[in-house]
Amino acid sequence: MGRIVHFEIHVDDMERAKAFYGGVFNWTFEDWSEYAGMPYFGAVTGGEDQPGINGALMQRQSPPPEANQPMNGYTCTIGIGDYDEAEKKILELGGKVAMPKYALPGMAWQGYYVDTEGNVFGIHQPDENAK
Repeated sequence: MGRIVHFEIHVDDMERAKAFYGGVFNWTFEDWSEYAGMPYFGAVTGGEDQPGINGALMQRQSPPPEANQPMNGYTCTIGIGDYDEAEKKILELGGKVAMPKYALPGMAWQGYYVDTEGNVFGIHQPDENAK
């Protein structure tokens, strides 16, 4: 089976990106730059007892994505416990709304944002009462 086991988020400003993802989602980072040969920080997204995967922030190697272009890659969606609180942190730390909060009826609240580096990501709060 081809399960995703790692992700990479391309960033222009490593410290700004670490502050954003650490501040919004409480991720921690490990410096793996020596192994990668470039600025590269492993992202620990949660405990081993929780579902999900870890990944990394890596130094962007080409121009960032242009605004209003279609996606060229994968969009990661991050599970959160409180949608409104997560959105508040995203906006306070420099993120922007790409697609506002909407209901996946009977399942969850979903929305998409642009991080400080120009990357799109989603947030997802399970809620059987969403409508």
